[in-house]
Amino acid sequence: MSIPNILTLIRILFIPLLVVCFYLPYAWSLPITALLFALAAITDWFDGYLARRWNQTTPFGAFLDPVADKLMVAVALGLLIERYDSLWMTIPSLIIIGREIVISALREWMAELGKRGSVAVSWVGKLKTAAQMLALFMLLFFTPGSAGGDAGLSLLYISAALTLWSMISYLRAAWPELVRSV
Repeated sequence: MSIPNILTLIRILFIPLLVVCFYLPYAWSLPITALLFALAAITDWFDGYLARRWNQTTPFGAFLDPVADKLMVAVALGLLIERYDSLWMTIPSLIIIGREIVISALREWMAELGKRGSVAVSWVGKLKTAAQMLALFMLLFFTPGSAGGDAGLSLLYISAALTLWSMISYLRAAWPELVRSV
């Protein structure tokens, strides 16, 4: 078991801890939840960096890393949808979750065709991930209606726009295969 894979597993183990902290009835629970999310987001970057730098990429890591990311983001968005109880939180959250499902299925299908490289992560996807992680941290840390919460919500909308942009890019790259299979 390599260090990058251990970091990915730690990220998955953070998810139930994140949920428990979110619901604790203490003033410090939200900052701790946000910090746990931030630590998990940092391990996302760090495990990939180490796997490439130390030449420790594995099929297990290639499978588990995106699963851990999507689980972490989906759970955080689910918690925030409940917390904000607002259409304005629900819309970008569902866009982000829906895109993740579509692109995961698209990548899996393209891999079956031996063409996964045509839907590899792009710079827009990396920018989307950075904006998304920062937005989720801010939304978990600050209370709804506060300046920090409003800034986090604005950043979530930017992230949702980048999400749609990257999804369109991936679908455009896969389009020849999609229409050929109809």
